[in-house]
Amino acid sequence: MTASRFIRHCTVATLGCLLAVHPHAVAKETPAHPNVLFIAVDDLNDWIGCMKGHPQARTPNMDRLAQRGVLFTNAHCAAPVCLASRTALFSGRYPDQTGVFSNWGETKGKPPAESLQMPLHFSASGYETLGAGKLYHSASPQFFDDYYDTENRWSPFTREQAKYTDAELPSKGSPKPEHRIQNGPGGRDWILPLNGLPSERNPDSKEGESFDWGPVDVSDDEMGDTRVTNWAIQKLGEPRAKPFFLGTGFYRPHIPLFAPQQDFDALPPAEAIELPASIPDDLDDLGEAGKRFALDPITAGTHKLVTNYDQWKPAVRAYLACITYVDRQIGRLMEELEKSPHTGNTWIILFSDHGWQLGEKQHWGKWTGWRTSTRVPLIIVPPTGFGDAARGKACTEPVSLMDLYPTLIEVCHLAKKEGISGQSLVPLLKNPSLETGRAVVTAFDPGNHSLSTREWRYMRYANGEEELYDIQADPHEWHNLAHFPAHQARLAGLRQKLDEELKIIR
Repeated sequence: MTASRFIRHCTVATLGCLLAVHPHAVAKETPAHPNVLFIAVDDLNDWIGCMKGHPQARTPNMDRLAQRGVLFTNAHCAAPVCLASRTALFSGRYPDQTGVFSNWGETKGKPPAESLQMPLHFSASGYETLGAGKLYHSASPQFFDDYYDTENRWSPFTREQAKYTDAELPSKGSPKPEHRIQNGPGGRDWILPLNGLPSERNPDSKEGESFDWGPVDVSDDEMGDTRVTNWAIQKLGEPRAKPFFLGTGFYRPHIPLFAPQQDFDALPPAEAIELPASIPDDLDDLGEAGKRFALDPITAGTHKLVTNYDQWKPAVRAYLACITYVDRQIGRLMEELEKSPHTGNTWIILFSDHGWQLGEKQHWGKWTGWRTSTRVPLIIVPPTGFGDAARGKACTEPVSLMDLYPTLIEVCHLAKKEGISGQSLVPLLKNPSLETGRAVVTAFDPGNHSLSTREWRYMRYANGEEELYDIQADPHEWHNLAHFPAHQARLAGLRQKLDEELKIIR
């Protein structure tokens, strides 16, 4: 990490936010190469105010961005896990093209060629590229002119502070886990896990257990996402000789769900928190593969563990608090960007890499093909000079995070990039109600795919199991229609459509 990388990141992030909130900016012709603020939020589902995913979500700043641009309410990731999703959107190549399907083992694959990477393409087109926080799955300074990284996963703790000692390790998977941190954040002693849950995924590893949640009574500056924001704010006033691309990556609400006390205090107490919609027999109409994906704790923990320890409502509250915290950081950027001269010349792209389940279908985490795991918030705010843009509108047409790369190539007037997938969203930015008849694909391990259309969801597993959902009538995907005679024609059509899409991708 270099100081210059740190500086560059700040400027772009701040500029983009300014555009989003400046209601009286004077419209003028957008230069050939406008700036780009690229905001990634990790593990964020539709629990933001403008998407109405949870009635107690408090996200005034993200909602404000949606009022300034277009909110895509049917956007989906290429893969519902961090490494695979981010690899796909930054390289313009689907998992079925690269072999990067997951964060682990053989399906982790190999990184795509550097020549494909979005930031490098911007750099080759005369842009100054800046990045901070979690953009790629891990720190990737090689893709940016300037890059700033800081401890985010365990903040306000460090990775070393989160580790169990040899003496403590036997307790980690026990009913009473206890890891002590002396003189930790805030100058006080801590006992982890905050939620008291035993580790299911790695009870024999000294690595900290991330399936944890609770308030941390520390200053904002002890949180990694705040440091990323501070860096951006610090560099707002620096002049730029080139147009810039600034990627700003926020880690929360990724687990562990730690957020400052004030963000918990902004929410109702745990007993008043509303749980996500669910039904007790939701897995009864699934095959063995579907049930395995639902119950596997590979990216978080099990629903049984959460409910046995009466932690469902505290966990939901913690997730909402983390969202509130990140929204505050976005708001700080917006406030500072509003003072910048770049307010009217910056595209703002805000998105999540994938969704996250909090007990729906008895699943916690991501890495499933259901809508809660694949659907993401996506907000695009054009510069004031982009006169044809619809503003304050929602688009229900299915789109993919794969569309961001070709969209930015078009609006920033970059050279065409051979070998990337996706479709430009410019037509939908001008007319959000346009119906394209499109279907978008999400992969969750080789041979497992979801297909999303405007009204339907189709899933097919590697073993041939299928699921079919009428999203208009059944948005929670509670009723699998794949075996109903009345829906066989629809099933056959979507099956053929998935085959056609995969043929194009491969």
